[in-house]
Amino acid sequence: MARPRLLVVSMSLPVTAKRTGEESWSFTMSPGGLVSALLGLKEFETKWIGWPGVDVHDAIGKKTLSITLAEKGCIPVFLEEVCDQYYNGYCNNILWPIFHYLGTPPEYRNDATITYQSQYDAYKKANQIFFDVVKEHYEEGDVVWCHDYHVMLLPQYLKEYNSKMKVGWFLHTPFPSSEMYKTLPSRSDLLRSVLTADLVGFHTYDFARHFLNACMCILGVEATSEGVVDQGKVTRVAVFPIGIEPERFINTSELSEVVQYMKKFKNDFGGRKLILGVDRLDTIKGIPQKYQAFEKFLEENEDWRGKVMLLQIAVPTRNGIGEYQKIKDQCHYHVGRINGRFGSISAVPIIHLDCSIDFNQLCALYAITDVLLVTSLRDGMNLVSSEFIACQKEEKGVLILSEFAGAGQSLGAGALLVNPWNIKEVSTAIGEALNMSHEEKERKHKINFQYVKTHSTQQWADDFMNKLIEITTNAELRAGKAPLELPEHDVIQQYSKSSNRLLVLGFYGTLTQPMKNQERRGDGMNLELHPQVKERLKELCSDPKTTVVVLSRSEKCILDKNFGEYNMWLAAENGMFLRHTSGEWVTRIPEHMNLEWIDGVKHVFKYFTERTPGSYLETSATSLVWNYENADAEFGRAQARDMLQHLWAGPISNASVDVVRGDQSVEVHAVGVTKGSAMERILGEIVHNKSMTAPIDYVLCIGCFLGKDEDVYTFFEPELTKKTKSPPSSDSDSPKKVSSTIVDLKGENYFSVAIGQTHTKARYFLDSSDDVVQLIHKICTHNNA
Repeated sequence: MARPRLLVVSMSLPVTAKRTGEESWSFTMSPGGLVSALLGLKEFETKWIGWPGVDVHDAIGKKTLSITLAEKGCIPVFLEEVCDQYYNGYCNNILWPIFHYLGTPPEYRNDATITYQSQYDAYKKANQIFFDVVKEHYEEGDVVWCHDYHVMLLPQYLKEYNSKMKVGWFLHTPFPSSEMYKTLPSRSDLLRSVLTADLVGFHTYDFARHFLNACMCILGVEATSEGVVDQGKVTRVAVFPIGIEPERFINTSELSEVVQYMKKFKNDFGGRKLILGVDRLDTIKGIPQKYQAFEKFLEENEDWRGKVMLLQIAVPTRNGIGEYQKIKDQCHYHVGRINGRFGSISAVPIIHLDCSIDFNQLCALYAITDVLLVTSLRDGMNLVSSEFIACQKEEKGVLILSEFAGAGQSLGAGALLVNPWNIKEVSTAIGEALNMSHEEKERKHKINFQYVKTHSTQQWADDFMNKLIEITTNAELRAGKAPLELPEHDVIQQYSKSSNRLLVLGFYGTLTQPMKNQERRGDGMNLELHPQVKERLKELCSDPKTTVVVLSRSEKCILDKNFGEYNMWLAAENGMFLRHTSGEWVTRIPEHMNLEWIDGVKHVFKYFTERTPGSYLETSATSLVWNYENADAEFGRAQARDMLQHLWAGPISNASVDVVRGDQSVEVHAVGVTKGSAMERILGEIVHNKSMTAPIDYVLCIGCFLGKDEDVYTFFEPELTKKTKSPPSSDSDSPKKVSSTIVDLKGENYFSVAIGQTHTKARYFLDSSDDVVQLIHKICTHNNA
């Protein structure tokens, strides 16, 4: 059986091409674990699409290069005239600085033809070129994995071409806070495109959280623990920390040649303790800050002078660009000043190398290093940390790691985390690392070595692809189960045949008049039943074979006002409060639920209510809702985006809550407060109260629910196949477990119905609450016939 194909799309191919003749080419393999990980996905036949690293303008050159690259599983993208403004312009001059918190750079002053817009146009054109190449080589069933900020528009182009295409996107850099990202002129276009992917991946939880916040604040969509929800479509957002190929470093550090290098270097360093830095010569790597901290350490620790040295390998990146020449000059200035201040005829405290070094020599240095010093000001991951740990077999050196490197969230437990801007803090960490006991070094190394061994680059690639396949497979299954228009005849026929029925009904938008006709006051108290449903609803409730539950996010007083005279169950605030209309309200709030955030959120909501005419606040014990349906639509949306920023920066920054962005509302509620999570408690209470013995053999669940509440539609689905559940608890204060003897449903006797939505977990849909009224009328008419 043929393996499925994976199309990897990135700015660059894993090889760099060089023309050696009119029809001949030579290639240099790109180093790094990413290449081997993606090419090593054994269950896929991998094709790599990207720029070959050279501009080719003639037809013969393009043809021969394409043929030669095809033998290596590579497909070239020829960017030609857009390459400069796309790559050096929009990608590296605009996106890269913003993503690394350096801000939006000024427009070019020496060339009026190069503007933000011209660079963005080149970016769009380049992404279109990438798309054209993917489209040319795409075969039905292929998986497309897009990499990094160079191709943020590509997911949308792919999905517009084929909505069923399996598309993933992964960012290898930080994603900035929403305040920084908001400065990007094309901010909305890029976010909306990325959200068309099936899976969006980041290195750390911080980056993922910043992305979710940006989507909420800028696009006004709903963010959940699983990802982003927009108009019913869910884009999964997940964290996949990348690693290295640990065996490559472990095995290399044991080679005899490397062992000889280790002995030589130790002899060259004259017994001094070695602090090592390995970084690209880049503004974000914090090399000047590293030098200032080392200088501070030498100032305050005279006894260490002459006994410790800092070796900094600064690998050149973009020679010829002014900003990089400036950072190079700055580093040389610090090195000269510090060496002049603390050096001697026999030794200097800092050795700075503006070059890369041989891999075997690098592994030898890692192996004998006493302290690896990483002071990145902002970093996607920083795999140097993992490389150092993999090579440490004898020395068990200490890792000092910037909290602004992505690796800080992966390797922080076995490292000394520092703020690289705090020179004193880094200096103190250097002293702590050099004086650390052997036992503590062993303990920290063991923690990180275990992580590096198990979280390899290959594991990272496997995890991402497994999640992408899982998501797209489930999406295909859901697509095959798209909600159908409710078969009213079947609903009525099965109702009449069944002997123990359960009706779970929403309130607002379900039993009220259609939303467009509803006028709501700020306190929500004028919500009223649809006038044509009242008598028929009484008939349903009076039927001894039928149990009716109204399940709403509304407060107790609103449900009391509308349903007090009916023989039914009321579940207020998403089931946190429950009563039969003949009894008293009983709380079902879990004991462990933390509600300390409510006062802070209420303060923010009140502030925005005062400044947004027509908006109002709805409060309950476990949730707060700010509604702006009666406000000016555009102004309300703008205020909602601003509100989200206030919330995440303040009262809910560390709270265990979910934020739900509705069409014209913002809701904050405690994690786990959903209609589905409450359903088992509700059903258990009903069974206990009615001393129910005959199993429920018919369920009709209808609502106009938010996405987070749609788990109520699937609550009864497992009962169709799974017949083993715990019996009801005798403790009336604990959640009831539903026994298979209480719920015994067949597929034809279960109807879950969403109102006005086709992106839903429900089996069926109705257009409006008018249709609900008509359905209830028909059920009663048929039942009375």
